[in-house]
Amino acid sequence: MRRDLWRLASVLLVGGLLGLIVDHVTLILTLAVFGYALWQQRNLYRLLWWIQERKKFQAPDAPGVFEEICREIDFLRARHKRRKKKLGGYLHQFRQATGALPDAAVVLGPQGEIQWANEAAGEYLGVHWPLDQRQRLTNLVRHPELPKFLLNPQEGKNQSIEIPSPAKRGCYLSITVAPFGEDQRLFVARDVTRLHHLNQIRSDFVANVSHELRTPVTVVSGYLETLANDTDRCPKEWHSILEQMQNQTNRMRSVIEELLLLSRLEQDDKIAKSEVVAVPEIISTIYRDAQALSGQNRHLFYLEVDAKLLIMGAQSELYSAFSNLVVNAVRYTPAGGVIRIRWHKDSSGAHFEVTDTGVGIPEHHIPRLTERFYRVDQSRSRESGGTGLGLAIVKHVLIRHKAKLHIESVAGHGSTFRCDFPPELIVTSDADVEMGRRA
Repeated sequence: MRRDLWRLASVLLVGGLLGLIVDHVTLILTLAVFGYALWQQRNLYRLLWWIQERKKFQAPDAPGVFEEICREIDFLRARHKRRKKKLGGYLHQFRQATGALPDAAVVLGPQGEIQWANEAAGEYLGVHWPLDQRQRLTNLVRHPELPKFLLNPQEGKNQSIEIPSPAKRGCYLSITVAPFGEDQRLFVARDVTRLHHLNQIRSDFVANVSHELRTPVTVVSGYLETLANDTDRCPKEWHSILEQMQNQTNRMRSVIEELLLLSRLEQDDKIAKSEVVAVPEIISTIYRDAQALSGQNRHLFYLEVDAKLLIMGAQSELYSAFSNLVVNAVRYTPAGGVIRIRWHKDSSGAHFEVTDTGVGIPEHHIPRLTERFYRVDQSRSRESGGTGLGLAIVKHVLIRHKAKLHIESVAGHGSTFRCDFPPELIVTSDADVEMGRRA
C-alpha cells in the first residue's frame, strides 16, 4: 500500500517539476495522472484475464497492491484445491461404501431427481448410473404410495414402506428415505423378500389352522351342551366340569373367529368395497351391548355422538373395531366406574373415542398393545375373557381405513383409546351419501 502511495507521489512530483520547467503545471499534472490511471487500468485487466484464464495470461508484474492480490489469490486457490481434493476423497469413500452395500442406494436432489446410484439400484429398482442421471425416481419406480412417501423426508426418516421390486420379479423391498446435505435425500431399498414370505407363511398357517379347528371345536361344543342339558343322565358332580369345559370351548371358538378375521384383514391394506357407514347407528348398538355386558357392575356410561357424522368404509370392520374398544373398557373398568363414548369431528377429521376410569396401562406396555396375543396382565386378561387379539384387529381395521389409533393411559387412572379418521372419509352431504351408495 505504501509503495503505491510513493509511486503516485513520485508521478505527481515529476509531473509538477516538468510543468514548472515548461510553464504548464496543470496540463502536465493532468497528463501524468491520466497516464497513471491508464497503467492501473491495464494492470486491472491483466489481473482479470489472469484470474479467468491463468494458463494463457501472466499475472500483473506491478509491485504493490497487485502483487499482494495475486499472492492472496494463489493462496486461496491452493486452499480451495486442497479442500476440493479432500471432499473428492470423502465422496469417493462414500461411493465405495454405498457401492459395497447389498441394499440399493440412490441420492436424490431437491426435485426427486437422481444424482447418483449404486450397482444394487440397477438390480432392485432398475435405476442405472449414470444412464438415468437427472431422471425423476418416480418416473422409473412406479408405485402409488411412493410419490406421497417422498414428499415428506422428515416422516420418511423414521418410517418405511414395502413395495414390490420393479426390476426383480418376486422380490419385495423395504423403502426408507433420509435427508442429508443441502436439499438432498438418500433413498435406500432393502430386500425383505424372505421376511415377507415368512410373514405370509405365518399368516397362511394361522388362517389354515384356525379354519381346521373351527369344525372340531363346534362339534365338541355341541356335545358338551347336550350333556349339560341332559340332567337325567348327567351326574350332578359333572355339572361344574362340563361348565368349565363349555367356557373354555367358547373361549377357543372366540380365539378362532378373531384369528380368522385378523388373517382376512392382513391379506390386504385396502377395503375391497367402500360404502357409507352410519356410525351413530353402530355406536347405539354397541352401547346397548355394553350396558348388557356391564350387568351388575353398573358402569356409568356417557354417550356423545354427532348424529349427522357419517364416513366411508366397511361397516362390519368398523363395528368390530369400535366394539372391541368399548368391550375392553367394560372388562377392565371396576364396578361403578365411568365410561365415555364420543363420536365427533374437527378440522383434522372424524374421531371415535372411548375413555374409562379403569385400571389403566403402564406406559412401557403401550407401544406393544396392538401386537397379537400381547397382554399387560396374563391372569387378568384370561379372567375377563380377553383373547389378546382385539387391539390387533382394531389396528388392521384402521390401517385399511387410512386411520390411526391413539392411546393414552396412566396406571390406576384409566385409559383413552381414540381412532382418528382422515377428513376425506367424512360424508358431508346427501350427494356424498348417494355417491357412496353407488360406489
